[in-house]
Amino acid sequence: MSFNVADIRNQFPILHQQVYKKDLVYLDNAATTQKPQRVIDVLDKYYQKYNANIHRGVHFLSSHCTDATESARKTVQEFINAAHSHEIVFTRGTTESVNLVAQTFAEKFIKKGDEIVVTRMEHHSNIVPWQMVCEKYGAELKVVDIHPDGQINMDSFKAALNEKVRLVAFTHVSNTLGTINNVKELTSSAHQQQIPVLIDGAQAVQHTHVDVQAIDADFYVFSGHKIYAPTGIGVLYGKEKWLEQLPPWQGGGEMIDQVTFEKTTFNELPFKFEAGTPNYIGAIALGEALDFVRSTGIDQIKAHEDALLTYAAEKIRQFDGIKIIGEAPEKSSVLSFVIDNIHPYDIGVLLDKTGIAVRTGNHCTQPLHDWYKVPGTVRASFALYNTKKEIDYFIEKLEQVLEMLK
Repeated sequence: MSFNVADIRNQFPILHQQVYKKDLVYLDNAATTQKPQRVIDVLDKYYQKYNANIHRGVHFLSSHCTDATESARKTVQEFINAAHSHEIVFTRGTTESVNLVAQTFAEKFIKKGDEIVVTRMEHHSNIVPWQMVCEKYGAELKVVDIHPDGQINMDSFKAALNEKVRLVAFTHVSNTLGTINNVKELTSSAHQQQIPVLIDGAQAVQHTHVDVQAIDADFYVFSGHKIYAPTGIGVLYGKEKWLEQLPPWQGGGEMIDQVTFEKTTFNELPFKFEAGTPNYIGAIALGEALDFVRSTGIDQIKAHEDALLTYAAEKIRQFDGIKIIGEAPEKSSVLSFVIDNIHPYDIGVLLDKTGIAVRTGNHCTQPLHDWYKVPGTVRASFALYNTKKEIDYFIEKLEQVLEMLK
């Protein structure tokens, strides 16, 4: 299968425009990815021709959308190699998926004196829900340390595991450092002490092959908008044995079996966790996006993005006073950096005027930036449609910006 970046770019209409009379160079893919025309067409088609609430109607439109939604669920199952399609719960995104697990798991299994373990590199959405749970139930949040290059300190990780720990939550790929964690090893270490794990895959599924059964993940979560699908749709994968034990998170339609004023019984998996009218067209579009990634080839996507990251890192190291934050040997396509005596925000604003979109700030990893003792970073993040030509332009304009700011 050939990987032709020009052909790929032609499938993304947003890339063919100018910003401030400059060709758009979009390097903010860790925040959200752009959408191929085929995904946009699915959204358009279903809203124009088939829109009807699912699982409840006997008419053609409802049946058609129901079938398409459940087909998308099957697509997700196959994409991450889950054992069953009913282990796939549709949510609004990674944040909602983590909150769903945090609240339901805590209600069932967390009590005063228990511990939950996270790592220093986590996104706020994999910190704050656990803090809320700890405060509510009297548990303690323990933080695993990292090495300066951005790798998890395995001695710190193993030392944090004990009989009080009820769950470990960690990211597959850091959105700030780009570090690709050895999630199989981390999971195995936790399982040796019968501790379940939740893995934040928001920055992983679009860049590398994910097999939840090979990893042996108990929970794995990700967002559609990071993998070329619309916003407002995400995935919670949970092993059947865990999802069966967890109570419902929200009450309402869809998640019920029988309702009386005396007692309500709940629906089977996965619908027990999908209260109300779901974002079914978003789910259908997510299935289309995953088909796009699968047809392009995840291994080829990774190879292309790895080459871009290596190329960009080599170029950026040529600048005086620059420090790359995150130098782990195994990295995904994220390049975060700081430059002596120049605020990241100023760099980002001036790059924007040249048509270049990068992210500046703490990227929802404020504790991580505090640990590195930096106020924020400039983050360039790459996707399958980016090119070395764009990186050359980025480096050229960055050099000009730095000359202006010195």
